[in-house]
Amino acid sequence: MMPSEVLLRGSHITRRWGGLIAVNDVSIELTRGTVHAVIGTNGAGKSTLINMLSGEIPASSGSVHLMGEDVTQWTQARRARAGLGRSYQRNTIYPTFTVYENCRLAAQAQSQKPWLWWQSANSCEVTKAAALDAASRAGLEHMLDRQANMLSHGQKRQLEIAMCLATQPQVLLLDEPLAGMGAEETDRMLKLLDTLRAEHAILLVEHDMDAVFRIADVITVMVNGVKIASGDAAFIRQSPEVRNAYLGEGH
Repeated sequence: MMPSEVLLRGSHITRRWGGLIAVNDVSIELTRGTVHAVIGTNGAGKSTLINMLSGEIPASSGSVHLMGEDVTQWTQARRARAGLGRSYQRNTIYPTFTVYENCRLAAQAQSQKPWLWWQSANSCEVTKAAALDAASRAGLEHMLDRQANMLSHGQKRQLEIAMCLATQPQVLLLDEPLAGMGAEETDRMLKLLDTLRAEHAILLVEHDMDAVFRIADVITVMVNGVKIASGDAAFIRQSPEVRNAYLGEGH
């Protein structure tokens, strides 16, 4: 498959909450081999956008296509099974389970009961392999037996990425994966995202502007539910609308 292949497309999607328009006629494309960042101040509509793309909430109007198929009416679970991985701002790991157990549970949830009902899920080689591969790709292969609540903050975020990878997605929707990280942990996460970029289309919602400009191939800027600009880092830096609305003249 070509790196420019569009894996996820939102076309003219809008979300209304009564008289409030949280996202207004936004179109976005995620292509394999790219990190597409969405930035904006609080209330810009970033989380609502990612929730519509993932299927967590329905769009009031517009359409969502996943790998060429119209998934607008699909549930979040069905989109996930079709190749859409999602992480959240809040930690979604199982704290008393090990790294491996967290990854295996994610793989099991994705699989359509590949083990027989009278067998233990532990004996399913498909989910075991998916869990081990995901942990390795996320840089946690040496921590498989470590309980999740013993991990550092950055390692917990890596585990969330690993749990996404265990579902074998084509598209990754990552909601502020760098939140609360120090410089060293941020560097580690950016390196991880860089390695994942080749095989996936990645949407990154993030407040860390320096990190966004380091990692993103495309940056979309939202203000009050509207997309005001989209392009590479150089274009966004030079955009008068973006400088006035979000970055500030000194950035």
